[in-house]
Amino acid sequence: MIATLLSIILLIVFTFLSSMHFYWLAGGKWGLKKVIPTKENQDTTLSIPKFATLIVALVLLLFGLLYLIKSRLINIPFSNLITTYGYWIIPSIFILRAIGDFKYVGFFKKIKNTEFAKADSKWFAPLCLIIGILGILIQLVTNGYN
Repeated sequence: MIATLLSIILLIVFTFLSSMHFYWLAGGKWGLKKVIPTKENQDTTLSIPKFATLIVALVLLLFGLLYLIKSRLINIPFSNLITTYGYWIIPSIFILRAIGDFKYVGFFKKIKNTEFAKADSKWFAPLCLIIGILGILIQLVTNGYN
Protein backbone atom coordinates (compact mmCIF):
# COMPACT_ATOMS: atom_id res chain seq x y z
CA MET A 1 0.00 0.00 0.00
CA ILE A 2 2.72 2.51 0.96
CA ALA A 3 4.83 1.52 -2.06
CA THR A 4 1.81 2.14 -4.29
CA LEU A 5 1.24 5.59 -2.80
CA LEU A 6 4.92 6.55 -3.09
CA SER A 7 5.02 5.23 -6.67
CA ILE A 8 2.02 7.38 -7.59
CA ILE A 9 3.73 10.42 -6.05
CA LEU A 10 6.82 9.76 -8.17
CA LEU A 11 4.63 9.22 -11.24
CA ILE A 12 3.10 12.67 -10.70
CA VAL A 13 6.48 14.33 -10.09
CA PHE A 14 8.10 12.74 -13.16
CA THR A 15 5.09 13.56 -15.34
CA PHE A 16 5.23 17.20 -14.22
CA LEU A 17 9.00 17.43 -14.79
CA SER A 18 8.63 15.81 -18.20
CA SER A 19 5.85 18.21 -19.17
CA MET A 20 8.06 21.18 -18.22
CA HIS A 21 10.77 19.90 -20.55
CA PHE A 22 8.23 19.44 -23.36
CA TYR A 23 7.04 23.00 -22.69
CA TRP A 24 10.60 24.33 -23.06
CA LEU A 25 11.09 22.19 -26.14
CA ALA A 26 8.01 23.83 -27.67
CA GLY A 27 9.55 27.27 -27.09
CA GLY A 28 8.19 28.09 -23.63
CA LYS A 29 10.27 30.56 -21.64
CA TRP A 30 8.70 30.45 -18.15
CA GLY A 31 11.25 29.38 -15.56
CA LEU A 32 13.96 28.77 -18.15
CA LYS A 33 16.44 31.26 -16.67
CA LYS A 34 16.33 29.49 -13.32
CA VAL A 35 16.95 25.96 -14.60
CA ILE A 36 20.22 26.36 -16.50
CA PRO A 37 23.39 26.56 -14.38
CA THR A 38 25.18 29.90 -14.65
CA LYS A 39 28.59 31.24 -13.78
CA GLU A 40 28.96 33.99 -11.19
CA ASN A 41 28.62 36.63 -13.92
CA GLN A 42 25.24 35.05 -14.87
CA ASP A 43 26.60 33.63 -18.17
CA THR A 44 25.18 30.18 -18.79
CA THR A 45 27.62 27.35 -18.34
CA LEU A 46 26.24 25.48 -21.33
CA SER A 47 23.99 25.73 -24.32
CA ILE A 48 21.36 23.04 -24.20
CA PRO A 49 20.35 21.62 -27.59
CA LYS A 50 16.68 20.92 -28.21
CA PHE A 51 17.51 17.26 -28.81
CA ALA A 52 18.90 17.00 -25.25
CA THR A 53 15.73 18.61 -23.88
CA LEU A 54 13.68 16.04 -25.81
CA ILE A 55 15.76 13.16 -24.43
CA VAL A 56 15.39 14.44 -20.85
CA ALA A 57 11.62 14.87 -21.32
CA LEU A 58 11.28 11.32 -22.66
CA VAL A 59 13.49 9.79 -19.96
CA LEU A 60 11.52 11.54 -17.22
CA LEU A 61 8.31 10.28 -18.82
CA LEU A 62 9.79 6.76 -18.89
CA PHE A 63 10.69 7.04 -15.19
CA GLY A 64 7.08 8.05 -14.49
CA LEU A 65 5.85 5.04 -16.49
CA LEU A 66 8.15 2.72 -14.54
CA TYR A 67 6.71 4.00 -11.27
CA LEU A 68 3.18 3.66 -12.66
CA ILE A 69 4.02 0.02 -13.32
CA LYS A 70 5.58 -0.25 -9.86
CA SER A 71 2.30 1.03 -8.38
CA ARG A 72 0.60 -1.98 -9.99
CA LEU A 73 -2.13 0.25 -11.44
CA ILE A 74 -1.09 -1.10 -14.83
CA ASN A 75 0.69 -4.31 -15.69
CA ILE A 76 3.31 -4.15 -18.42
CA PRO A 77 5.95 -6.86 -18.31
CA PHE A 78 9.52 -5.60 -18.27
CA SER A 79 12.78 -7.50 -18.29
CA ASN A 80 14.17 -8.54 -14.93
CA LEU A 81 17.17 -6.35 -15.65
CA ILE A 82 14.98 -3.22 -15.52
CA THR A 83 12.99 -4.30 -12.50
CA THR A 84 16.05 -5.55 -10.63
CA TYR A 85 18.41 -2.64 -11.31
CA GLY A 86 16.32 0.18 -12.77
CA TYR A 87 14.44 0.89 -9.57
CA TRP A 88 17.80 1.31 -7.81
CA ILE A 89 19.44 3.29 -10.62
CA ILE A 90 16.70 5.94 -10.79
CA PRO A 91 16.96 7.04 -7.14
CA SER A 92 20.76 6.85 -7.37
CA ILE A 93 20.74 9.31 -10.29
CA PHE A 94 18.69 11.80 -8.30
CA ILE A 95 20.71 11.45 -5.10
CA LEU A 96 23.88 12.06 -7.09
CA ARG A 97 22.22 15.12 -8.67
CA ALA A 98 21.29 16.38 -5.20
CA ILE A 99 24.90 16.01 -4.07
CA GLY A 100 25.96 17.80 -7.24
CA ASP A 101 29.13 18.54 -9.14
CA PHE A 102 30.69 20.61 -6.32
CA LYS A 103 30.76 23.70 -8.54
CA TYR A 104 27.41 24.68 -10.10
CA VAL A 105 24.73 22.22 -8.94
CA GLY A 106 23.68 20.34 -5.83
CA PHE A 107 23.93 20.88 -2.11
CA PHE A 108 27.73 21.16 -2.20
CA LYS A 109 28.09 23.69 -5.04
CA LYS A 110 30.62 26.52 -4.73
CA ILE A 111 28.79 29.04 -6.93
CA LYS A 112 25.82 30.01 -4.72
CA ASN A 113 24.72 33.53 -5.65
CA THR A 114 23.36 33.12 -9.17
CA GLU A 115 19.66 32.92 -9.98
CA PHE A 116 20.08 29.24 -10.86
CA ALA A 117 22.09 28.47 -7.71
CA LYS A 118 19.43 30.00 -5.47
CA ALA A 119 16.66 28.04 -7.23
CA ASP A 120 18.80 24.92 -7.08
CA SER A 121 19.33 25.26 -3.33
CA LYS A 122 15.67 26.04 -2.67
CA TRP A 123 13.93 23.66 -5.09
CA PHE A 124 15.97 21.43 -7.40
CA ALA A 125 18.49 19.79 -5.08
CA PRO A 126 15.88 19.11 -2.34
CA LEU A 127 13.46 17.71 -4.95
CA CYS A 128 16.17 15.42 -6.30
CA LEU A 129 16.96 14.22 -2.77
CA ILE A 130 13.26 13.57 -2.09
CA ILE A 131 12.91 11.64 -5.37
CA GLY A 132 15.94 9.57 -4.44
CA ILE A 133 14.70 8.85 -0.92
CA LEU A 134 11.20 7.93 -2.14
CA GLY A 135 12.66 5.60 -4.75
CA ILE A 136 14.81 3.86 -2.15
CA LEU A 137 11.88 3.62 0.28
CA ILE A 138 9.78 1.98 -2.42
CA GLN A 139 12.50 -0.59 -2.97
CA LEU A 140 12.96 -1.23 0.73
CA VAL A 141 9.20 -1.61 1.31
CA THR A 142 8.90 -4.04 -1.58
CA ASN A 143 12.17 -5.77 -0.60
CA GLY A 144 13.67 -4.87 -3.96
CA TYR A 145 11.19 -6.99 -5.86
CA ASN A 146 8.60 -5.91 -8.37
